[in-house]
Amino acid sequence: MFKTIIGNWLIILSVGVLTAFVFMALLAPLISPYDPAVGELRDRLLPPLSKEHVLGTDPMGRDLLTRVIYGARISMVVSLASVLLAGLFGTLVGLISGFYGGWTDSVIMRFVDVQLSFPFVILALTIAAILGPSLQNIIITLVVSNWVIYARLVRGEVLGIKEKQYVQAAFTVGLPNWRIMLTNIFPNVMAPVIVLASLEIGRMIIAEAAISFLGFGIQPPTAAWGNILSEGRDYMSTAWWLTVFPGLAIVITTLCVNVVGDMLRDKLDPRLKLK
Repeated sequence: MFKTIIGNWLIILSVGVLTAFVFMALLAPLISPYDPAVGELRDRLLPPLSKEHVLGTDPMGRDLLTRVIYGARISMVVSLASVLLAGLFGTLVGLISGFYGGWTDSVIMRFVDVQLSFPFVILALTIAAILGPSLQNIIITLVVSNWVIYARLVRGEVLGIKEKQYVQAAFTVGLPNWRIMLTNIFPNVMAPVIVLASLEIGRMIIAEAAISFLGFGIQPPTAAWGNILSEGRDYMSTAWWLTVFPGLAIVITTLCVNVVGDMLRDKLDPRLKLK
């Protein structure tokens, strides 16, 4: 019982924090006190709790709180867009691979295996370096790097669902393949896809921050958590707040996303209910 209470409070807290981050990102122009790209050099490297600068300022005199707020926008847009697009494409490919089988399945799965053999970060950095730094290109990078996870998951689910009696009955009465996939199979693979997508949001936040930190993602003066961290790494001994606060934003957001993802897994995965 105590564990359940702690778990419920953790979920409520996580949902509350994520909601706050979402509203912060959506209402950034209304709630942020300064322009994220403009600063005063006379106010450079002010410490936290300074007058008019709650989290301090960066080397260009820009308000750090404002840049963290605007950085939440970038992280939310990139993570949600990349998860949605990778999920849609990977689910479609997995449906086709698992449903038709044979040479179609073999070709698709060999391609998936080849891509999965490359470390995710190295593959993402390579694609980002080829495409160039921009918001659109970093989304494309994460989609191309991540769709294979959904394809493999959905393909495995489809192979099991395809043998169910109600699907075999649909084949027997002569329903077209596209209708069987959309009405009999697709709804039954959505639960694991939703769980995977919820857990992948946190990973995409970290991936975007890592790519921007290394200089292949969102470029200054646009505020993103990764490039804020990158700008502050030369000042870690003299201006610790430049790395601590954006780092905390990444850690807290990712942790809350993972807590919510675990909750969705517990609710939507019927295999866990049998244990």
